Amino acid sequence: MKIVTVIGARPQFIKASTISRLLLKDPDIKEIMVHTGQHYDPNMSDIFFKELDIRPPDVNLEVGSGSHAVQTGKMMTGIEAALMEEKPDWTLVYGDTNSTLAGALAAAKLNIPLVHIEAGLRSFNRNMPEEINRIVTDHVATLLFAPTPTAMMNLEKEGLLGSSLLSGDVMYDSILYYKAMILKNPDPYKPGDLPDEYFLATIHRAENTDNPDNLKNILDAFSKSGKTIILPIHPRTKKTISRIGKVPGNVHIINPVGYLEMLYLTMHAGKVLTDSGGLQKEAYFLGKQCITLRNETEWLETLHDNWNIITGTEPAKILDAIQSLPPSSNQATSFGNGNAAEIIVEKLKNRDA
Repeated sequence: MKIVTVIGARPQFIKASTISRLLLKDPDIKEIMVHTGQHYDPNMSDIFFKELDIRPPDVNLEVGSGSHAVQTGKMMTGIEAALMEEKPDWTLVYGDTNSTLAGALAAAKLNIPLVHIEAGLRSFNRNMPEEINRIVTDHVATLLFAPTPTAMMNLEKEGLLGSSLLSGDVMYDSILYYKAMILKNPDPYKPGDLPDEYFLATIHRAENTDNPDNLKNILDAFSKSGKTIILPIHPRTKKTISRIGKVPGNVHIINPVGYLEMLYLTMHAGKVLTDSGGLQKEAYFLGKQCITLRNETEWLETLHDNWNIITGTEPAKILDAIQSLPPSSNQATSFGNGNAAEIIVEKLKNRDA
């Protein structure tokens, strides 16, 4: 059996690694990994793949940045060529990026069976490009692997239940794998000197970074919180902050960190404040209460017992969440048991089962 996996952003490499490690063990399966180059990252070098125990891609399309249409079109051209050359039994795509959409459309046009991993997520906000990518990919896919029961319900409502399977979340598999790696030898993953107690924050969505009012509100809440807040930040966002005012004294800006360093920061944080979908889940998996600086979440399961609190960018709501007591309950098992990759690979090997 031959599989082409299409990925384009760092989080997709992390997710794909859980399945690729299993595929490598099977002599009857060949995987060709196609990296679109959607997110060009100079740190995505041999060291990156070695440290994370990830197999490097076989093909790099080096598409780079561009408008949604330009970027997706370039990706489709490159992916189509790879699929026509390899003639795989399956094409695998992950999540909701432009790479996901491009891989899905290229495979569907060539009538190559398509697998969507992390299917069924819905924010019900069509202003998010990711929402469009999710919906289109689900509706052209041959086989849909849903990470949660809520995702399965969304697929059922859209008439896709017959091609869907509840697998659990491959990101939970990944967290368990990398958490064990960090606990075994934590020193390489500690990003410099850290205070004994801190909250961890990330701000990266355009709705916040490109909106001065939203950014001011978030920083105002941070300033009044009385908490030490570690904020890994992209230079673009740092420039935006400098235009609207100065960084509060209790907010410690650091340069962007790698995936394992971010996991270390999350594992040792008091709480997490973020507009990232992925970090919401990682906080949940690692037993940290999350404050989501958006008006919605795709991960409804994380909301139970206030493990995840949706505040938007209203300072009063953010402050209330910061001061709230941490949950007294355990996290639910809605994301599976850490064996999603095994379930997915077994289904691919026995496609008629």
